[in-house]
Amino acid sequence: MNAHAGELKDGPRQGKSAKSSRPEQLAIPLGTETAEPLVETRPAKAHDRPVARRESAPIGGTPQGTAPLAADRALVVTDFEPPRISAGEKLIRLAYRMGFSGTTIVAPFRKPARPRLLATVESPLPGDGPAGTALRAGHFHIFGVKTPIAQMDFGPTAKHVPPVERSIHGFSWLRDLSSCAPREQCTATAQRILESWLDANPRPGKGPAWKVEHAGARLLNWLVHAPLLLGGDHAALRQRMLDAMTDTARWLDRNIGRAPDRLAEVTGWCAIVAAGLLLPEGKPRRLFGEAGLVRALGELVGDDGGVLSRSPVGQMDVIADLVDLRACYAACDRDVPQAVETMLAMLVPPLLALTHSDGGLGSWQGGAATSAERLKALIDATGVRARPLKEPRGWGYARVTARRSTLLLDGSPPPLGRHARHGCASTLAFEFSHGEHRLVVNCGGAALAGGQTPIRIEQGLRATAAHSTMALGDANSTAVLINGKLGAGVGEVEIDQRVVQLDGSQATRVDASHDGYAARFGLVHRRILILRDDGQELRGEDILVPSGRKGKRGKVPYALRFHLGRHVVATLGEKGRGASLSLPDGSLWKFATGADGLEIEESLWVDGNGRPHPVQQLVIQGFASRGGGNFSWLFKKMN
Repeated sequence: MNAHAGELKDGPRQGKSAKSSRPEQLAIPLGTETAEPLVETRPAKAHDRPVARRESAPIGGTPQGTAPLAADRALVVTDFEPPRISAGEKLIRLAYRMGFSGTTIVAPFRKPARPRLLATVESPLPGDGPAGTALRAGHFHIFGVKTPIAQMDFGPTAKHVPPVERSIHGFSWLRDLSSCAPREQCTATAQRILESWLDANPRPGKGPAWKVEHAGARLLNWLVHAPLLLGGDHAALRQRMLDAMTDTARWLDRNIGRAPDRLAEVTGWCAIVAAGLLLPEGKPRRLFGEAGLVRALGELVGDDGGVLSRSPVGQMDVIADLVDLRACYAACDRDVPQAVETMLAMLVPPLLALTHSDGGLGSWQGGAATSAERLKALIDATGVRARPLKEPRGWGYARVTARRSTLLLDGSPPPLGRHARHGCASTLAFEFSHGEHRLVVNCGGAALAGGQTPIRIEQGLRATAAHSTMALGDANSTAVLINGKLGAGVGEVEIDQRVVQLDGSQATRVDASHDGYAARFGLVHRRILILRDDGQELRGEDILVPSGRKGKRGKVPYALRFHLGRHVVATLGEKGRGASLSLPDGSLWKFATGADGLEIEESLWVDGNGRPHPVQQLVIQGFASRGGGNFSWLFKKMN
């Protein structure tokens, strides 16, 4: 494995210091350090490549020089070497890549073997039992929405929302069905759906079923859950199924290069390798697939193990694909390539770094609040035992823990357009939890829209206003486009994390800034968060700093939002400068601010099953001077 690190550019910085451009008096003092330099930002352009800048300093010391990291969100693309093979196997792989069939290479003078499966796979990944029970009762149950199987159109011209497309054409429902009852009780349901799908898609063609990711997921699920589909006495359907596996594997061989992104490509390569393991005369396909998979993984995952889409949903999808592929190797009694094992070990710690105090995931880059149980089942299936990545800054996040409290911050530009799937304008948004309860969250759920969460609000769930951060001029810090993509906006982020003294005790301070509003409003958004070591107090300050040498005249509307957790009940205090936050366990938190205009408004929060829940949000809004300003606030546990 060769890691190619991004180039570091050291040298003195020319930007103005925060001390010279911020107001002299803070509404809520944030410690004794007042001179934390900011980068001098420039207007973002469509062709600019975002850069994340970071500082680090030892406790009690001075900050080291700023190091601008590589453009792909400070994630360093990692190359993996394909498994070592002999010279003869290299020739076999080359011949297969050139278009020779596996039969021609392996047995040129023999009649091609009939399609059959060489082994039975046992996947350690559990499914969703209730969704499987709904299938046995005659309904697809996808993110809370039930659709009768008899009314489902599997044809290439049918229009379905993305979650339904992924489920019915990727056959991910097979895992749910296999988890709800003994196999012999589920076979009839699986074969009924399979027969309807094959009737609507008799051969490879166009439409959603033949997107690379859907075809790859379908083939992988067919191979892993084959006993559900091939059991019983339905000989004609069994032969159709085996022929469909062979046709899909050939189609993927020819079309894997058409995948829209690396995540879809990895799913396709996993299916190709699995077919090479489990279908006859598959050695050339396996060699071809292993080389492609290792290359695609190296281009998908950064040096610290985070996928370049910065999405925990994407991270979980890659892990699940590799776990199923490893089960295919085990079924064939073959050694798993070291690159696959290494990749699984790399992927787990960054994912754990986005967990809250309750063990579940936060809502980032379109993902939803995945439960601790579901995450634990996935991690257990990997067999990887690891701690959360201590500093997941390479993946673009900052994590601070203090006893029972956890603070998560998006400290990087959004993913590049070619990596983004459900990219969100969430730079400098944060989530905060204490014990089993989440106090501050993001709305999340864009990747799950299309079930109970309406697809029409998917774009809104990706907006800056759907995250706990500041928005200027009712605009997004990065342009939110259709199809999950992003436009111009945040191009540079600077973040510094250190331990400081606060009122006689220690605390962790995170200081970050972004230039997403510099081009439109001439202002840099800077956010300071200080979490006390006992976890019972979180201080914050949002500062607007002029990006040029002189502040512009006039004012710009701003809104500072804090979306509250599902079971948090907020009550506005007197004079509109504070609120009481009641939690289900009887604990009471106080929110205070030095700014005017605090209000309590409605919001929504999407859980890990795609269900939206009504919640409240604290909103501070008004007009800020283009010459700069600061807005201080505080969360404090009262009992």
